[in-house]
Amino acid sequence: MAAVVGFEELRRPAGYAVRTLAVAACYYAAARLGLLRELTVGGAVFTPIWPPTGVAVAALLILGLGCWPGITLGAFLSVLSLTPPGPEVLGVLAGNTAAPVCAVLLLRRAGFRTGLGRLRDGLSLVFLGALGAMVVSATFGAGVLVLKGSLPAHSFWPVWFAWWVGDAMGVLIVTPLLLLLHQARLPLPLARWKEATALTVVTCVLVPLAVYTPVSMLFLVYPLIIWAALRFQLVGSVLCALLTSVVATVAATDGAGAFAGLNRIEVMVKLQAFNGAMALTALLLSALITEQRQTRRSVEQACQELAEVLEHLTAGETPPTRPPTDTDGLGDRSRPTGAP
Repeated sequence: MAAVVGFEELRRPAGYAVRTLAVAACYYAAARLGLLRELTVGGAVFTPIWPPTGVAVAALLILGLGCWPGITLGAFLSVLSLTPPGPEVLGVLAGNTAAPVCAVLLLRRAGFRTGLGRLRDGLSLVFLGALGAMVVSATFGAGVLVLKGSLPAHSFWPVWFAWWVGDAMGVLIVTPLLLLLHQARLPLPLARWKEATALTVVTCVLVPLAVYTPVSMLFLVYPLIIWAALRFQLVGSVLCALLTSVVATVAATDGAGAFAGLNRIEVMVKLQAFNGAMALTALLLSALITEQRQTRRSVEQACQELAEVLEHLTAGETPPTRPPTDTDGLGDRSRPTGAP
């Protein structure tokens, strides 16, 4: 028994180290992916969507707050690949680590469920996890640049806004996708595969057309978001929003299509307003639809059980007792994050 206990104790640090390195590697890979498309605002370079923030929030929700060193390590490697390390790097690392941690703490306080099966979960992720907590990283990042002298004081707010929106978009688009992948079970259901194929084809044709046409027709993507949310809930709407955001970001950084003829500030505002409104619509609409469907299933099950009870009472029999069932369809994942 002592040997077994000792072996388990040895495995725990090794497992923690592997988990930390895995989070750091995912963070760094997401950073390299996000850096493929950049915009310059106020003399500072930023990415319209910063995927590592979404990776960090998802990792903390899935693995727990103990994986925060992996986020710090991944952020350090990302900064190191762009610029030589200096004292200001500590401020950036502090902001990039503290913001996801604050996001998860706020989500836990609100009773957030990683299944995103309720409207309140979508609202919590949007307003607490994305818009609220990402103020921390934007303030740290832009403030460090001003204190170092790399950024003039009058450019603080444009850079702060770009930093804040980029991090928030990473949470809105990447975090729900990673939570869905974590909860996916094989084999995947193939129901309505014909409709899913049709939605994919229409999306791949209509999204580039709406984004790259000289006439601003970005509004054409919203029927696709609604279709995906109504028929495929969070999976469909998140994937549709992800594809649309990637295409719009590529067009914006190239100054093409609906973003042609605009200066950098106008491109940033238009792109982020479009991405934010689209991600907000996809997340909240799918969460609302999922919640309504779960409520309907619960009502139908309750009516069925009541009918069985009445039938037994009419026949003069003792109605059978049923074990408690999972009425929201989330299983153990329906518990608030961090619950025992």
